[in-house]
Amino acid sequence: MKPQTMMRDPRLVRASIGLVWIYQGLWCKVLGAVPRHEAVLGSAPFVGHAGARGALIALGLVECLIALWVWSGRERRSVALAQTVLLVAMNTGGILWASALIPDPGGMVVQNLAFLVLIWIAAEDPRYAREI
Repeated sequence: MKPQTMMRDPRLVRASIGLVWIYQGLWCKVLGAVPRHEAVLGSAPFVGHAGARGALIALGLVECLIALWVWSGRERRSVALAQTVLLVAMNTGGILWASALIPDPGGMVVQNLAFLVLIWIAAEDPRYAREI
């Protein structure tokens, strides 16, 4: 595949977005490869450290479902909105309750803003619609 053709392929954009969610959900949360995630979630007053592991697995599974939804190419604006709400909620909660556990809170926000730009490009650009 030629580079200029590859960049126009909607599957590449959706695959990239979905892979981020799979990595964060499956690897970091469900499989527990990044223990800091559990500590951050356990810092939330409505979760607590006792319920952190279960909540982390549930959150990781939600992230995996989002990946599948993104990969499907269906309801692009709805999935973009769901991703936006989830990222804003997770970033806000992390900064409010566990900023000392996050190595670079500012960097986290900047990276997630860039990720949201890609998400919304995929949602709004008709070239990224599901191919039938």
